[in-house]
Amino acid sequence: MSISRSSGVLLHPTSLPGPYGIGELGEDARHFVDWLAAGGQRYWQVMPLGPTGYGDSPYQAFSAFAGNPYLVCLETLREQKLLLDVDFDAVPDFSPDRVDFGLQYIWRNQMLSRAFSHFDAARAEGQMGKLDTEFQAFRTTEHHWLEDYALFMALKNEQGGLPWNTWPLPIRRREADVMTEARTRLIREIERYSFQQFLFFQQWTAIRTYAAGQGVQVIGDIPIFVAMDSSDAWANPEQFFFDDEGQPTVVAGVPPDYFSDTGQLWGNPLYDWDAMKQNGFQWWIRRFQASLKLYDLIRVDHFRGFAGYWEIPYPAETAMIGEWKPALGHQMFEAVRKALGDLPIIAEDLGVITPDVEALRDDYGLPGMAVLQFAFGGGDFAVNAFLPHNLKENQVVYTGTHDNDTTRGWWRNADEHEHHTFRIYTHSDPSEESFAWMLTEIAFESKANLAVVPLQDLLNLSTEDRMNLPGSTGPENWTWRYRDGTVTYELAGRLRDLTERTGRKV
Repeated sequence: MSISRSSGVLLHPTSLPGPYGIGELGEDARHFVDWLAAGGQRYWQVMPLGPTGYGDSPYQAFSAFAGNPYLVCLETLREQKLLLDVDFDAVPDFSPDRVDFGLQYIWRNQMLSRAFSHFDAARAEGQMGKLDTEFQAFRTTEHHWLEDYALFMALKNEQGGLPWNTWPLPIRRREADVMTEARTRLIREIERYSFQQFLFFQQWTAIRTYAAGQGVQVIGDIPIFVAMDSSDAWANPEQFFFDDEGQPTVVAGVPPDYFSDTGQLWGNPLYDWDAMKQNGFQWWIRRFQASLKLYDLIRVDHFRGFAGYWEIPYPAETAMIGEWKPALGHQMFEAVRKALGDLPIIAEDLGVITPDVEALRDDYGLPGMAVLQFAFGGGDFAVNAFLPHNLKENQVVYTGTHDNDTTRGWWRNADEHEHHTFRIYTHSDPSEESFAWMLTEIAFESKANLAVVPLQDLLNLSTEDRMNLPGSTGPENWTWRYRDGTVTYELAGRLRDLTERTGRKV
């Protein structure tokens, strides 16, 4: 896949402004798309859009197929008469700067439950014919994942929110008679969770359609692994390394690296690639097919895991003890290509990259990634792959990602060696105030066909506004939001000028 010369901005929808404590798929999302278009940007990059669980990480979702109901725009529901004015009488005093996921869990779920109750009551009186028809069509189209997800969430609610591998053993094992009884007992809850998904996909489709009309496409992020506590793992145990009681025997992570001296113990269940091969990699085909309904380009997180993955014995306290195991990436991608054609994939090929990873990426012509914050830490100018003059055209360059410090924060906290290397390389001596824009210019001026910059860097924000600190479960992770009025059209004009000057404007 080849991307034409262009640029974009990284911003997760939860970071949008708005009155209800978290970004939503409504007016503020459309305003952001307008701003991107005014700035000459072709792409809006988002993180995974799934429903988040403990820790609030979008990379640990309850489903690889479902959407995050926290993003459903409540004002749109009011316009649809699914919420009434009285439902907004006790809106909490939300922070405009941070998402309080605990408060969202309580209040927003109450609001979404009211929306379903209003829908159900109006439907009984014959007032929701069109919407109900669309809802039932959605349930039919998405039944291959929606039925399991909605049942999983209904059972999780019944079990007090506990992870599925602590549920009673017959439910863990999905014994047929127990599942039949649960589907009957929880029929209304199952429909409620299905309705939330219908609302999410209805609104996300509307945002994507609006963006397309403005010449903006969406780059979406899919994690290679699913969460341990997910409907995917619970409903498809034969695809993973589980024992008879639903406990993992090995889990995912990465060994010590730039981000952590002890590695990153993600805890995700690992795929049984041989089992996946036996059914023609159908799960992966469905997953990529579902992603194409959400995104124009798909960034595959931890791409190297398709060539080989770090297997950590379970249980473990860190990711230091483990071993690399081969995956069946080539065979999987062949099956997916045969079923769906060539896919618009960006390979997140950061970290420990070996020749087999490069071969898998290059055999399918996939653009990899480069992060400029990694360019000045050491190594010969001739061989450091992240230095601007060593970048490739078929590559996506970032100033930083969601896992990095903001660029201003990085410059403030970088050691003197990195400062010295940057000054020598660029023949400049930037101030902390000017550095983020300077690195943005370097990214845009590079030969990489696509340049993407986190919004925090365009706003010249510092460490306290980073999105995530890998290896930690700090309360600030994933919570950052920008305030209404911060993203100005003066900034859009400056960004458009840079985009046009570097030949990235369509």
